[in-house]
Amino acid sequence: MKKFLYLAGLVVVVVGFVAFRIQNVSADKFHTPEIDTLAFDKTEKKPLEIESVIREYDSLISSEIINSGSVGSALVITYKDQVAFLKCYGVKKAGEKDSINKNTVFRLASVSKTITGVLAGILDDENIVHLDDHVVDYLPGFKLKNLESTTKLTIRNLLSHTSGLIPHAYDNMVEEKVPLSKIMSNLCFVDISASPGKLYGYQNVMFSLYDTIAAIKTSKKFDNIIHEKVFDPFGMKNASTGFRSFKNNPNKAYPHYGSAGHYRTMRLNDRYYSTAPAAGINASISDMGQFLLHLTNTNSTEINDNIIQTVFTPQVQSPLKRAYLRRWDKVDSKQYAIGWRIIGYKGRKVAYHGGYVNGYKTEIAYCKEENIGIAYLTNSPNPIASVTVPTFLNLLFEYSDHKHILTEYTVGEPIDDNS
Repeated sequence: MKKFLYLAGLVVVVVGFVAFRIQNVSADKFHTPEIDTLAFDKTEKKPLEIESVIREYDSLISSEIINSGSVGSALVITYKDQVAFLKCYGVKKAGEKDSINKNTVFRLASVSKTITGVLAGILDDENIVHLDDHVVDYLPGFKLKNLESTTKLTIRNLLSHTSGLIPHAYDNMVEEKVPLSKIMSNLCFVDISASPGKLYGYQNVMFSLYDTIAAIKTSKKFDNIIHEKVFDPFGMKNASTGFRSFKNNPNKAYPHYGSAGHYRTMRLNDRYYSTAPAAGINASISDMGQFLLHLTNTNSTEINDNIIQTVFTPQVQSPLKRAYLRRWDKVDSKQYAIGWRIIGYKGRKVAYHGGYVNGYKTEIAYCKEENIGIAYLTNSPNPIASVTVPTFLNLLFEYSDHKHILTEYTVGEPIDDNS
């Protein structure tokens, strides 16, 4: 009997020790997430009626991110006039212990378009660069393959992917790091599918002509303009454009490749930085929180209803491959506005965009009807990124619809049990 008790005790000790070691190995591999749910202006946080949604989402998505073995990630949710949730996971570089924090900078890839879209709305509202101005009026030597497209093309067409050029024109030259100025001189050779404004065709080069146009109009570099009109007034303290700014920032997330938790660090690269408005912005999760905060806060002094209307009004139907939104439930419509996709989803209009570039994956969404915004940044692309937005929207919309039904039942006419 004594021998049995001794063996049983030994088993308990061994199991406890193994569990302790597993916990610590896991912690070394993935670090305890940093959590910051305070408003960035440090004012007292207000109670949130969607707190239960946030808690459930945190439980679901945090386990997904951790179990995926992602190297590093960061997530923020804004609701009305405050940051409702901010959480960081993992490390900046595989095999090291330097944790991701709210000021760690990631490449935004095509989510850069959403910030450029807001900048364009601001410059239009301030009568500096009008969206309906013709491109050729800013760039006298500008030529496309036919005269009609050359003369009719507007800035609105550039930023809504309705230039009429075949999709992804000269992305191969961008990949090869050819300067944008040289690519522009070759646009006259690109085949044209339709007149400007008639057909959706995703572009990086055409979208990024906004850089040159804004610079010519203001006599300032694009980096200076976006700092002056968006980064600085919105409180995006870590945001920047260009490879040098990213490379020289000591608090940056390194890119990775791999899968199933087996990731290797990639070398920093400057691909797509030549198309800054389309894919060359860098930002931290706190920056994205501040950006979304000005969209969801109806009392923001930096952005008005006219800008919101200009930026988020759909311009064209945008047929997307089913796989693009495969993690969403049934989507009612797909359109493109100014730098944002507009997705008809469960009775709402959701402004959305995703981004990917060599070792980084980003997601952003904003719903004016619910005053909600969400952004996700990661340095180890995997399928988790594509579930971050729809998982939250599903929980939020279910809560909101249920609350609406209860409100109608409470304030409506009494129910006749005999009816």
